[in-house]
Amino acid sequence: QVRLVESGGGLVQAGGSLRLSCAASGRTFNGQAMGWFRQAPGKEREFVGAITGSSRTRYAGSVKGRFTISRDNTENTVYLQMNTLRPEDTAVYYCAARLGAALTTTTRTYDYWGQGTQVTVSS
Repeated sequence: QVRLVESGGGLVQAGGSLRLSCAASGRTFNGQAMGWFRQAPGKEREFVGAITGSSRTRYAGSVKGRFTISRDNTENTVYLQMNTLRPEDTAVYYCAARLGAALTTTTRTYDYWGQGTQVTVSS
């Protein structure tokens, strides 16, 4: 059974930083792309960033330059380092994994999802 478990969310003031982790179990995703999405209340789930097995990355324009995705294939874990956080970054953040290798930005192209972790940025 494949599981993705996010951790690291919490409450932070604007301008602060958080680091989210996503630990995968049940299979390895070393060669597959993994992504981060977020969903704010009343809004659709949106793409934040993604990383290939070789650590090529892609980001949404709203987080580019502030967020960084990395992965540790030995630990089957993906990270999302979030700096200079803004109140509009407040959302539930979800980790996702694909069975394919290519970077994609749409929710329907990801096969596995975590349960989400809340990030709240106060002004």
